Amino acid sequence: MKPFSLVRYALLILIPGLSFAAENYKAPRTEWGLPDLQGVWNFSSDTPMQRPSQYGTRQFLTDEELLQFQSRTAAGNEASDAAIPGTGVDESYNDFWIESAGLGRGRLTSHIIYPENGRLPAIQENAYRIEFGKIPERPVRSALGINYGTDGPEDRPLSDRCLVGFNAGPPVNPSFYNNNLQIIQNKDHVVIITEMVHDARIVPMDNRPHAPEEIGLWSGDSRGYWDGDSLVVETRNFNGLTNSFSAIGSSENKHLTEKFTRVSEDRVDYEFTVDDPSTFTDKIVGLIPIYKVAGQVYEYACHEGNYGMVNILRGARVAEERGDSPIAPN
Repeated sequence: MKPFSLVRYALLILIPGLSFAAENYKAPRTEWGLPDLQGVWNFSSDTPMQRPSQYGTRQFLTDEELLQFQSRTAAGNEASDAAIPGTGVDESYNDFWIESAGLGRGRLTSHIIYPENGRLPAIQENAYRIEFGKIPERPVRSALGINYGTDGPEDRPLSDRCLVGFNAGPPVNPSFYNNNLQIIQNKDHVVIITEMVHDARIVPMDNRPHAPEEIGLWSGDSRGYWDGDSLVVETRNFNGLTNSFSAIGSSENKHLTEKFTRVSEDRVDYEFTVDDPSTFTDKIVGLIPIYKVAGQVYEYACHEGNYGMVNILRGARVAEERGDSPIAPN
């Protein structure tokens, strides 16, 4: 996906306002008369999930703040690329590989829009959370982690194990790269495919009941319906082996509602609500504008044969034999 998304970012930076949503916009229709959301959509963002405290309850940056932010970002990228003269490579992934473009003009101060301060609500006293500096207890629910334990594969994060992508959710979460999803529709189903670790959610639209509660799934059990021109997807029956949200809690009791609304030819507003009273004291509502990509989602094969996992564990055993410290926890 990289060549396509880079071109798109360049266009949006050169032509600010290209993706303004028209108030009177009407989404195109499928042959069944339903709003057409089909295509590949990119959810890259340099907007933080939680709102920096200086913005209080304000949801949008001013034009002046946006220009200052863009100037700081450009200066930081230039300094980063100049760190090793002639190469532009100063870390494991330099700017070429990282998708973090902020698209459109009405820029959010955070993707969380409720609670009103744009921050996560208080966490329930007994909710599971990762304590940095310690190897997480098993099962490791985090989709992304750095240098967790190496005693066995169970101590690695879920994306290392090719089970759940670190940005795939649900809900999706903008990250370093591969921030793409594809929507496919027919009369009775919607399929939502995330690029990272190739997950595909098949969402029935025919009013069938959810699976029995005892059947838990990595991405939950989804059912959908149309609310006007918005696709609403309700998901429950998460298996409890993933976090509830933001590396906190267990997903076992999470109820997720997602809303996809096409607001212009090249933009869908993706809104999600996480309701998990066993983890948080209040619900969480987020908004991520996602943008049409003129490309395809190709297969993400993770580590074919999972050789990455084998080599992580092999390296740890070699380090132990040599008397070196094993890979340290965060």
